[in-house]
Amino acid sequence: MNGHDPVGIAHQPPAARFTETAGRSGPGVLFLLAGVVTLAVAVVLFSVHPGGAGTVALVVVGVVLVIAAWLMFGGLTPVVPGQARVIQLFGRYQGTVREPGLQWVNPFARRIKVSTRIRNLETAQAKVNDAEGNPIEIAAVVVWQVQDTALALYSVDEYASFVAIQAETAVRHIASSYPYTSTREGELSLRENAAEITEELSAEIADRVRPAGVAVLESRLTRLSYAPEIAQAMLRQQQASAVVGARQRIVEGAVGMVQLALQRLEQEGVVELDEERKAAMVSNLLVVLCSEQATQQVVNTGSLYQ
Repeated sequence: MNGHDPVGIAHQPPAARFTETAGRSGPGVLFLLAGVVTLAVAVVLFSVHPGGAGTVALVVVGVVLVIAAWLMFGGLTPVVPGQARVIQLFGRYQGTVREPGLQWVNPFARRIKVSTRIRNLETAQAKVNDAEGNPIEIAAVVVWQVQDTALALYSVDEYASFVAIQAETAVRHIASSYPYTSTREGELSLRENAAEITEELSAEIADRVRPAGVAVLESRLTRLSYAPEIAQAMLRQQQASAVVGARQRIVEGAVGMVQLALQRLEQEGVVELDEERKAAMVSNLLVVLCSEQATQQVVNTGSLYQ
């Protein structure tokens, strides 16, 4: 973690006091059958005409049965897998029904559908200045899921839009907190430390969307590059750094080979060289070993000093 505290993470809104509770429901199939039977009895009563007060009484009972059947049918609520129904009665939260199948709830209550399936969110490609002020382009994909349906509906307005905005805010914050590439030992960078950066990104997004009852399952950077206006300059800088590093390794290896050659010549007594001849030999070997192009061989037909 880089120690930054994103704005708004530490304080949850007052509406966060709403938490999901199990809503009261009954087996919908039984209420469906009872409604069908009740309606059938009402039809029979309407068809009977004994005359006088008896007819009026049967009509009244039939009307009551029709109303009862209507209430039974009106409370039937299908709940599909991966979806919950939030029960709201006269503006008050009455609980959440998650059990899939045909359920029966209070027919006067409002039943709001809330998807509990896993969702993917890909943030828009954003142009941000990194910690060193270089403009970069960054985007991420976030895998999230609603865990608390009450918070999702009552603590924020349009929880899906809330998650999208907070995810983009977190991506921008992370991108501006670290350099694209690091030149200092031990410093995290966006390109070299992708695992640590994505872990911190997931934690920050999770903190930001927690007031909405949303859990972040995973997040990954899908795009990370320099902005087009500096991409060529940064590419040349990276190429120059690579060339310098390669040259340094070549020189280190060449020096070691020259030292080994001189030691072997001296140990085996192949030839005795004074300091001037050693310097010339070192110069020639370094040219041969460090040159990018093939060197031309020169045959010396005279003495060593000619």
